[in-house]
Formats: sequence, C-alpha cells, structure tokens
Amino acid sequence: MTAGVSLIPGKTGAHRAPLQYAMTIFQHTVSQNRMDYNLSEWLNLFIRWVHVFAGILWVGQTFFFTWMDRTLEREKSMWLVHSGGFYVVEKQKVPEALPRTLHWFRWEAAVTWVSGMLLLIIVYYLGGLMENELLGGVPISVLVGFLLLVTAWFIYEALWRSPLARSEPVGAVVSFILFAAVVYGLTRLMNGRAAYIHVGAMLGTFMSANVWLRILPFQRQMVAAMAKGIPPDMSLGEQAKQRTKHNNYMVVPVVFIMLSNHFPVATYGNQYNWLVLCVLSVAGGVAAKTLRSR
Repeated sequence: MTAGVSLIPGKTGAHRAPLQYAMTIFQHTVSQNRMDYNLSEWLNLFIRWVHVFAGILWVGQTFFFTWMDRTLEREKSMWLVHSGGFYVVEKQKVPEALPRTLHWFRWEAAVTWVSGMLLLIIVYYLGGLMENELLGGVPISVLVGFLLLVTAWFIYEALWRSPLARSEPVGAVVSFILFAAVVYGLTRLMNGRAAYIHVGAMLGTFMSANVWLRILPFQRQMVAAMAKGIPPDMSLGEQAKQRTKHNNYMVVPVVFIMLSNHFPVATYGNQYNWLVLCVLSVAGGVAAKTLRSR
C-alpha cells in the first residue's frame, strides 16, 4: 500500500484521523484474510471446545457447592460416595483447625470468560457479523458492544453496593428492568444473533468478575483473619454468598443464549426476539431458584 492511498473511495490517508485510518486498514486486512477460512474454523472449533468444557466445570462446581451449602443447613454433616470412595463433609462457620492446603476454584471462571471473549472477537468482530454504519472507521455496534462490556459491570456493581442491595427483591426488579432495557436496545442496534451473544457476554462478565473481584477477595480476607487468630468478618461471607447466588441465577440464561444459535426462528430471528430472551431469562431464574432449593 502506498502512502495517501485510500481504502474508502473519496478519502485519502493523509486526511483521515490516525485511529480512523488504522481501523480502516485493519478492516481491509481482515476482509482480505477472510479467504483463510480453514484457520478461522479451526480457531473457532478449538476455542469453543475450551469454552464449553471450562463452562461445564465452572457451572458444575457452582451448583455442587450451592447444593452442599443448602443441604448442610438441614444436616450437621453429610456423606457421599463417588468413584469407589466415601466423602464426609461438614460446614463450619469458623474452622476448628486450618489444614495446610486450601483449595480454591477460580480458573474455570477465568478460562470460560477469556475463551468467550476470544470467540466474540473471532466470530463477530472479525467474522463480519457486526457490520453497520461506521463511526470513526469502526462499526457502531462494535463500539456499543465494547462499551457495554466495560460499563455494565460498574452499573451492576454500583446497584448491588447501594442501599437497594439490602432488599434482594427490589434489587432483582431493578436489575431485570435494566436487563430488559439492554436487551431491547441491542436488538434495535445489532442483528438478533449479535445482540443475544452480547447479552450473554455481559452476563458472563458479571459472573467472572463476581468470582475474581468479589467472592475470592472476600473469602481471602476471612481466611487471612483466621490465620492470624482473629474472628473473621462474617458479613464478607454473606456478600460472597450473595454474589454466588447471582451467578446461579445468571448462568441458566447464559446457557440458553449459547444454545439459541441453533434455533434462530424461535429465538434471535423472532420478531419479538428481545421479549423471548427476557421471558426465558425469567424462566431460567426460576429454574435456578428451584435447583437452589433442592
């Protein structure tokens, strides 16, 4: 490419802002490289495999610990059998003795989120599924999708650290109203498939950030206090439990969104795709609550 040669008719590189020009070159390069279909397919397959497998581990562990927590509210201890061994489990607010090794479950969340973001970039941002009017050389839907993932967490965090968090039903209603507004707005701006996957990416970001920025730090503070012989702040445990509950409720809609790609007529391709997602998200929350109460 020679200096000053435009990739868009009527424009020259010398008269375009650096970022806009760079994005134009990037998009041109991507469009030229779409012929490498095999590479794209193999990346998609491998990363999706990692994403699904890590998600299975994460979701399975989440519901297993939720079930144990609920069961141990009714029983002093429980015993299980699996793979030829017997396991005796009991719940202690403050451990009588700290074993040498404390097992944390966190990398499943990180791998699921990172692989999901890579899929979003490969399939949607580089796959040409986000093309619409340009703003500064970047598709508007890409900008909105990126800003959504950055800002939505801070809005969610502010909401659940505000006085509204003292009443979970009120917080849940406000959260759902905001969720429905996001779904409606995205389905007006993007094609249905892209809108659905960005909602899933938003919820997945909430879940992963809950694990890494809230649940684990709260629990680490409690462990550090116990290691020093100081009574732990039990309110931290309650906050961690609340975020775990949120993750339980969000994971069912996220899995539904992952499956929706296979049923376009009933889901994202539907005339009322935003309403379908909202209704089924409520159904997913009810299903999660049912699983929590078992």
